[in-house]
Amino acid sequence: MRAIQAKEITKNIKEMCIEANHYLTDDMKQALHQAAEKERSTLGKQILRQLEDNLQIAAEDMIPICQDTGMAVIFMEVGQDAHVEGGLLAEAVNEGVRQGYQEGFLRKSVVKDPIFRENTKDNTPAVIHYDIVAGDQIKITVAPKGFGSENMSRIFMLKPADGIEGVKNAVLTAVKDAGPNACPPMVVGVGIGGTFEKCALLAKKALTRSVDEHSDIPYVKEMEEELLGRINGSGIGPGGLGGSTTALAVHINTYPTHIAGLPVAVNICCHVNRHCSRIL
Repeated sequence: MRAIQAKEITKNIKEMCIEANHYLTDDMKQALHQAAEKERSTLGKQILRQLEDNLQIAAEDMIPICQDTGMAVIFMEVGQDAHVEGGLLAEAVNEGVRQGYQEGFLRKSVVKDPIFRENTKDNTPAVIHYDIVAGDQIKITVAPKGFGSENMSRIFMLKPADGIEGVKNAVLTAVKDAGPNACPPMVVGVGIGGTFEKCALLAKKALTRSVDEHSDIPYVKEMEEELLGRINGSGIGPGGLGGSTTALAVHINTYPTHIAGLPVAVNICCHVNRHCSRIL
């Protein structure tokens, strides 16, 4: 059994909240640069260049890369031989989010109640997902999620007979309906299988994958590539103003499901696909 102090979890999450909101990951920066090089629309190319400039200014001047600094989504892969000492894990996580958003001067966007809408003033509570895994380490992924794109996400409870074409149509429908509202170029996370809530979690987790990494399941990899091509052929383009770059990646996760169902979730993220990971 290995002890990990709660204060270390808090410290790292604080730093990660600030990091994720100011610096895009290298794979996302590279994807945006490649998109700007290949974009066929003059206006689309100009928009992509402006997005690159925005990233540089944000990094140099420590300004958030988007004014919507998101609701903190935290993925915790907790080794079964790790023991958290000095406090409860959930409290350590939320304290890290609280400190990160306050000390980083990040916008606080969380309200206590979904109807009465009083702001919590520190961006807590976070949405925390736990997995118990082998080992004695804790892997933390912080993924602030803005709601311009989050609001465009969808769940489809398909019939098994809808098959793979039904899945493709569901993804394309979600992207088409999102249009410019998801701040393209977007990253499209897709979850297939499980249950109503499981497919949504699969889709959310898919957004944290490196943009140049495909599924290791051959038919899923083919579907990712096909859907990316079809989405980019939609003409929505950067900023929704037309062009050949509507998405930078399509990432699909799958899970076993019931004989009577085919759940599909589409979780869209804008070009500010923020996430960072650390292992304690």
